[in-house]
Amino acid sequence: MRMYSQALSSIRYFACSLLLALLLACFCTAQSGGLKGKVRTNAGDGIANASVTAAREGRDIKSAKSVADGSFEIKGLDPGFYTIRVEASGYSTGTRPGIEVKNKMRDLGDRLFLRVDQGTQVILRGSVFFKEGTSVTRAKVELEKVNADGSFKRIGSAETDVSGEFIFRQPDGAARYRITAKYNGVTGAKEISVENAAVYRLAITLPLSSADK
Repeated sequence: MRMYSQALSSIRYFACSLLLALLLACFCTAQSGGLKGKVRTNAGDGIANASVTAAREGRDIKSAKSVADGSFEIKGLDPGFYTIRVEASGYSTGTRPGIEVKNKMRDLGDRLFLRVDQGTQVILRGSVFFKEGTSVTRAKVELEKVNADGSFKRIGSAETDVSGEFIFRQPDGAARYRITAKYNGVTGAKEISVENAAVYRLAITLPLSSADK
């Protein structure tokens, strides 16, 4: 009878311990919060596979990866203030300090923006001049890629600013480009070869006098 009583007490103790553990787990789960949102480019496009990390007191607590449309979700964060760090290949790292997490999921919306890292781009920066050497404002500039067979593929266009300057950004990689400037029916062109990500400068002088503009 005594052994039976001891066994019954052991069962009760085990059941109470198990119930207490379950209650504590539920309590901890109920007290935790999280963050969700969307990582985007400055143009508004979602960035896939971006790493979003919640850090606290100098330590990385939890991370998540964004999906195809840039959405992410980090669960199981204790209440408090966090610094959010966002990283993605080809983009500059972004941070947002002082993000408060309470006992629920906080939606950061689609306000996490990343800028393209210029160190991963071919940057074509140039100027257009009249034959006297003065700048041509509002000249139309077209960018074409020179194919292996000598044909051209139009990439984009721009307009020179008040200083006669223009800029194009292209993906990293060896290529040859043709840049054509047009102003008042007069055209000037120049080709340039690039090897990798860097800033490439060029100048185009139009056979036109500023007095004839």
